[in-house]
Amino acid sequence: MKHEIVMPKMGESITNGTITKWHKKAGDMIEIDEILFEISTDKVESEIPSPMKGRVEAILFPEGTTVDVGIKVAEIEDDTSVAFSGGGAAATPAAPKAAAAPAASAPVAAAAPVAAPAVEEGRRFYTPLVRAMAKEAGVALSELANVQGTGAGGRVNKEDFENYLASRKGGAAPAAKAAAPAAAPARPAGVASVTASGERVEIIPMDNMRKAIARNMVESKLTSPHVNSIDEIDMSKLVKFREGFKKEFQKQEGFSLTYTHFILYAIVQALREFPMVNASIDGDNIILKKDINLGCAVAVPGNGLVVPNIKSADSLNITGIARKVNELAQKARSKKLTMDDLTGGTFTFTNVGSFGTLMATPVILQPQLGIFASGVIKKRPIVTDDNAIAIRDMMYGTHTYDHRLVDGELGGRFLNAVKLNLENMDPSSLF
Repeated sequence: MKHEIVMPKMGESITNGTITKWHKKAGDMIEIDEILFEISTDKVESEIPSPMKGRVEAILFPEGTTVDVGIKVAEIEDDTSVAFSGGGAAATPAAPKAAAAPAASAPVAAAAPVAAPAVEEGRRFYTPLVRAMAKEAGVALSELANVQGTGAGGRVNKEDFENYLASRKGGAAPAAKAAAPAAAPARPAGVASVTASGERVEIIPMDNMRKAIARNMVESKLTSPHVNSIDEIDMSKLVKFREGFKKEFQKQEGFSLTYTHFILYAIVQALREFPMVNASIDGDNIILKKDINLGCAVAVPGNGLVVPNIKSADSLNITGIARKVNELAQKARSKKLTMDDLTGGTFTFTNVGSFGTLMATPVILQPQLGIFASGVIKKRPIVTDDNAIAIRDMMYGTHTYDHRLVDGELGGRFLNAVKLNLENMDPSSLF
């Protein structure tokens, strides 16, 4: 029995994914849970395992193709249908899925019934894979008609198309290249070119994740009027406690106690006090979130930034938060995060101080209303309440919030709550 492998639904806000690598080719055998392909979204790069043991019958899209969620990308033949779990692709009988309408932006061939995988164009037949490759390369079907096919009945196969691309000369090749920039937004009128004539430059194409991050950052700025409130926080008490307790904590838990754990705990208490900050906007409605799902930004070298979420963080003590942060960070760096880890966040924290940055004004992760950034902790001379000068471990904290709902008063009071939670915390009572 043949089964469809579709582009998995990777979360409520994810509508498509880019196939970055196929681990198998048509005709290969595959074991259950063996990696079939890798995809990239604006949130994460994921490895998609096979839901069954069998033979890969067809691969319908080449690497680098962006495919809408629910569109068939491959077929596997097996005797038994096994459903995916944990955020992977769904493996379902071909007949019911073939009747479903594809997303509007999906290639036409992707919705072809299993019984008729080839599509006729005039007197020539092209498989969904070849049509997708032609679209990616900017080759029109009229030009594709000139390709000599070596497949059954003279059908053009993948190798034929690749050989054609390699041998293209003269006017046809520039036409294909000219089609590529058309997908990118045109430069606004009046904006100068980013390079000058004769300038020494290197052009590096963005990878899929970087393009998605860039797109989402622009969308967030266009959606939310960002306001930043900044205050300095005396971390001296926590610095002293951590220095004396970190070895014992490491021995007990097997990982390091960091200032992030204290800050996250303080943010959770502030969100409890000011629940409107833990909300979202849907048109003219305020969606007040009853759970606190706290996102924690993790830098993944070579792969940008991901934000896994501590679900129901308000139900955890500080040790529970620390354990969850450690677990999510390890999963992020080993590319094991699931979409459940990456979706459903209600507020986000980012530690720019880990890079030595004094302070930052981060961008809100939609559809949330705010993000808190902590800067580096540095010793500075501070004038105390009794007009003495003392050396303190100080940190800048930034609360960035959506001014459509969070006004300066609420934004400032929330920031002050985080500050007081950190400065007045009795850490010895938390462990």
